Amino acid sequence: MLYLLALLLHRLPLAMGQYDICKSWVTTDDGPSWEFYACQPKAMRMKDYVTVRVDPAGITCGDPPERFCTHENPYLCSDECDASNPDLAHPPKLMFDSEDEGLATYWQSVTWRRYPEPLLANITLSWNKSIELTDDIVITFEYGRPTIMMLEKSLDNGRTWHPYQYYADDCMEAFSMPARRVRDLSTTSANRVLCTEEYSRWAGSKKEKTVRFEVRDRFAIFAGPDLKNMDNLYTRLESAKGLKDFFTVTDLRMRLLRPALGGTYVQRENLYKYFYAVSNIEVTGRCKCNLHANLCTFKEGSLQCECEHNTTGQDCGKCKKNFRSRSWRAGSYLPLPNGSPNACAAAGSAFGNCECYGHSNRCSYIDFLNVVTCVSCKHNTRGQHCQHCRLGFYRNSSAELDDENVCIECNCNQIGSLHDRCNETGYCECKEGATGPKCDDCLPNYYWRQGCFPNVCDDELLLCQNGGTCYQNQRCICPVGFKGVLCQQSRCEADRKDCDGASSTRAAISTVLLGVLGLQLRGWADL
Repeated sequence: MLYLLALLLHRLPLAMGQYDICKSWVTTDDGPSWEFYACQPKAMRMKDYVTVRVDPAGITCGDPPERFCTHENPYLCSDECDASNPDLAHPPKLMFDSEDEGLATYWQSVTWRRYPEPLLANITLSWNKSIELTDDIVITFEYGRPTIMMLEKSLDNGRTWHPYQYYADDCMEAFSMPARRVRDLSTTSANRVLCTEEYSRWAGSKKEKTVRFEVRDRFAIFAGPDLKNMDNLYTRLESAKGLKDFFTVTDLRMRLLRPALGGTYVQRENLYKYFYAVSNIEVTGRCKCNLHANLCTFKEGSLQCECEHNTTGQDCGKCKKNFRSRSWRAGSYLPLPNGSPNACAAAGSAFGNCECYGHSNRCSYIDFLNVVTCVSCKHNTRGQHCQHCRLGFYRNSSAELDDENVCIECNCNQIGSLHDRCNETGYCECKEGATGPKCDDCLPNYYWRQGCFPNVCDDELLLCQNGGTCYQNQRCICPVGFKGVLCQQSRCEADRKDCDGASSTRAAISTVLLGVLGLQLRGWADL
């Protein structure tokens, strides 16, 4: 009977799908024992556990109350947003509620009444937990999709942010990037950050509401269009550098940069029809438990992995106290079909069990701590078992811990980054305006000049006035008689003396020039 039960438990992974259970009780020639497998929680709707923040302050409509119009009836402005009236308010929580009988409820921003000042809004989703995306992110907009927006991600609970995807009706104009489609990416570029025009151009249809981050299309590059070859995807997630981390986030941020224009230029006589409205955000994923748990529960306000394999922590990211005979390792999808659990093992004696992964051949016993530690770790490693990377280096996700190339230099740009250290995925912490893994690029509306500086002027929002011309986004070249950052100030209005002085100087120069011209005319007459 015990044998049949063990056989049934052993077959459960095939019946329930890959990586659904973490262990089974099996009988061998040496007796019954646990057999461990790599395991992970099921995918779920992550919006049920999210915390949302919208900024800047005052960007949500209704305080004070204001009216707004729609693109369908731009001059019939009878709708109103009023935060003090529950029937007319549009708070952020309405992006995640259940909508009964098809009646859309939505968060809404203020209108673009301050045009040409940009209408900017950030929507930040936080889980206080690493999650792995398993399906498309779908954002549903009411009253038109933005013509320009960005999706950003964080891997460290919002301390640093990195571009995830750009959206624009004209990618080259908005972000200086060519438009690309996810379906055109290859196996070597599946984690490329791209700009798409597919979700931003005005279609004039109420059905065109959604903006997507196409996770499934990126999976399909490896698993096929119907995602039937998942083994190949799991293999690539383990072997392709940075691919697993690409689908991992702790936070997402939507940066709304320009609202829907209704297929026309901004009509300044009716600015009440320009605003953002989001009715739903769908994020499907699973808790990241490093393949050490098949359950994830919501406890004390946050998601927690129910850790197996003698691991512990919110992400099962370390070994239990008495199971540290060797350093912690994440589970692996390989070899297929059950993967490698890389379970933590019970500690033996202090001596003879110190593992340095080939980065040191000497150990030292620390008496008062009763631990053995590796000495003089090589290959840019550090730690009790040479299992961590030195500051300024990060873990090579495609290398085993005993590989000489397990630690890669951060190579942070000295000008664009705050310091020479990076996070576990190799991303450096950038100064304001800088972006990119190494902080060697600038965000939109910034320019590079030994660092990233905000644009002084441009050809769209920061326009040089009174005939001034913008020079490399760095300064306005003003015509005679005007000054100021944007040539917005008349010299005469600002300083009468300056105006009078300038007039006197111009008069004196004119007199000299006329005198020189008179002398030349006399000379020609004598000839």
